[in-house]
Amino acid sequence: MTAQTYWAEHALPAPGPGTGPGSGVEAGVVVETAADGRITAVTTGVAAPPTGAVTLRGLTLPGLANAHSHAFHRALRGTVQVGSGTFWTWRDVMYQVAARLTPDTYFALARAVYAEMALAGITCVGEFHYLHHAPGGTRYADPNAMGEALIAAAAEAGIRITLLDTAYLSAGFGEPPTEPQLRFSDGTADAWAERAGALTDRPHARIGAAVHSVRAVPADQLATVARWTAARSAPLHVHLSEQTAENDACLAAHGRTPTRLLADHGVLGPRTTAVHATHLTDEDIRLLGESGTGVCMCPTTERDLADGIGPAVRVQAAGSPLSLGSDSHAVIDLFEEARAMELDERLRTRTRGHWTAAQLLRAATADGHAALGWDAAGRIEPGALADFTTIGLDSVRTAGPPPRLGAETAVFAATGADVRHTVVGGRHIVRDGRHQLVPDVPRALSETIDALRG
Repeated sequence: MTAQTYWAEHALPAPGPGTGPGSGVEAGVVVETAADGRITAVTTGVAAPPTGAVTLRGLTLPGLANAHSHAFHRALRGTVQVGSGTFWTWRDVMYQVAARLTPDTYFALARAVYAEMALAGITCVGEFHYLHHAPGGTRYADPNAMGEALIAAAAEAGIRITLLDTAYLSAGFGEPPTEPQLRFSDGTADAWAERAGALTDRPHARIGAAVHSVRAVPADQLATVARWTAARSAPLHVHLSEQTAENDACLAAHGRTPTRLLADHGVLGPRTTAVHATHLTDEDIRLLGESGTGVCMCPTTERDLADGIGPAVRVQAAGSPLSLGSDSHAVIDLFEEARAMELDERLRTRTRGHWTAAQLLRAATADGHAALGWDAAGRIEPGALADFTTIGLDSVRTAGPPPRLGAETAVFAATGADVRHTVVGGRHIVRDGRHQLVPDVPRALSETIDALRG
């Protein structure tokens, strides 16, 4: 990689937690990057591109962080929107797709999915990975073949990844894994820790962990996963209270909510992110906030699966930083996730303006990267990773508002289709709306998904 200079027509270098409308957008921003993939200098107010600089027309933002992904769910898009049902009927269809994947086909699918993310301005993904073994639970020769496929896929698509290797040991409280779930299970948390311990960080990849849910990891084994991540200072994610049925079953089995169960076994804390957190009690919200546990909202999936609207405003007020994820990939669009979080809250409360656009973008950038263990990303400043994305301000969706309102335009009007450029580690991955490493992403998606359907 070589040093490169970029000139951004307009930029929002660091979406802040409390900035008001129109603040923070700078004009004529020169971003200098070094061969190590970091930003060395940022200069504002430069009227024209310097000689040799790459021009980024539109609004340049820090790269977006997709904090919660199941890459293979992308193969479900369209098919699971037909007819009626619940989360649980959707899950049956998801298991059918999971049963057909191999390390090779998973690599091909994930490469295309991560390329789609890059086209949508995403520079880092948190992959909540539990598809570990062959059908029936047979181990591959390399026990981490599926996880390695995901790490390789992210490299070929040009984005960063935090592989959240997931402990998934039971079908429910006191229930052994079902046949489809045998692929997910290592048997015990100790066996999970031994396998996951063989995974290593790379320049573009970091290894974290996940508790699939309180129903999928027995209570007496939760601490094993928590200790594993603490010893590595790694991120730890967990599906939390996505369904009321999970809360009811946990109360029946343990006499406490899933959040309280996690707290009692040392799972909560600043390195932990609770995903969904849709159905929480007042005490749950207090436990999450006081422990500094983050919360990742996935509004497009939560509405697609009819999960409900999570208490995002309340958990943030209690002390939990927010991040965003596309989860099941009903769509891959972090602008839509940010917009949906605000608009869902408006529907529930019948009031407007719960977050500023800059606050929503912070959840999609700096706080999302922090949830994935990439604290040096999510802002455009010297020393930060040179990860940023540019949206056009001249599409039918974004044309009209003044550039100083670029944050508002991005959140409340733009879509991933407005992304013109994506830069990761100073490397131009998406240029003028075209992926430079995967030249025909729609074809790659179609071919891999068609192959899975047989």
